[in-house]
Amino acid sequence: MTDEALLAYYATPGVLTYVRGFEAQLGDMADDVASVVRVVQGLLIHEGLTGVYGVTLPTERIVEKQIVGARALLAQAARLDSRPITEARAPERRVVGVCRHFATLFVAIMRSKGVPARARCGFAGYFAAGKHLDHWVGEYWHAAERRWVLVDAQIDEAQRGFFRIDLDTLDVPRDRFLVGGDAWRACRAGADPMSFGVAGTPMWGLVEVYGDLFQDLAALQKIELLPWGWYGLATDESGMQEHALIDRLAELSSRADAGAIAALRRAIADDPRLGVPDETVAAALAADQATTTA
Repeated sequence: MTDEALLAYYATPGVLTYVRGFEAQLGDMADDVASVVRVVQGLLIHEGLTGVYGVTLPTERIVEKQIVGARALLAQAARLDSRPITEARAPERRVVGVCRHFATLFVAIMRSKGVPARARCGFAGYFAAGKHLDHWVGEYWHAAERRWVLVDAQIDEAQRGFFRIDLDTLDVPRDRFLVGGDAWRACRAGADPMSFGVAGTPMWGLVEVYGDLFQDLAALQKIELLPWGWYGLATDESGMQEHALIDRLAELSSRADAGAIAALRRAIADDPRLGVPDETVAAALAADQATTTA
């Protein structure tokens, strides 16, 4: 795979990032990164941060966090508020999601504009001192600077104040957000695995890093699974003992360049445990259809 082919690959939608039916509205909006982020933030609300906005949502709305595809997210946003999707909703009329939804919708909109973009799963070091919290961000190709840029599309001004965020969320430093491969390699190099985990849960330790590595590898294949959608070898904790294999996969996640993506494809072809099963994606899309037509 060439560098040009890599960028062309990420400039087109994957099965979960199509925006069919909303192309015209998205085409009319400004296409700078800050504008895209504002649109995403005006459509979504994080299920665990409703209190930041003074909102209490009815329990039946929480099921929205199970929506997987970008088109389904946009369709639900339109159901909740019939105004153009580029107009920010009141917090109580935003679609309920988690960090993965913000990252995926950001990526979907960027791709709809022909900008190479991808979701990244890993750990943020800017929410709690000394902790690396399970998180998703977007990443886009900055053509002028010839580099991939991390973007945290979830953090708006309210959350910036709440979490006391001290960085540029439109250009997150690589040492403040560790993609899955970087987190695994950090732990293998001596970082405390128990500093990596999911906020507000007992899910901490190397197994969480292991799972996020596979989520990141899926996202690099343009399959942006829900955070709890582990698959294949990720569901087998004994796989963590296959050090040579997992270290190699982590290196591919960290690099994520044309050579790494080509190598990832070869690895999946050789070992079916590493790929996302077709039925997993099919089930997600079927669930989307049921959720947005209920």
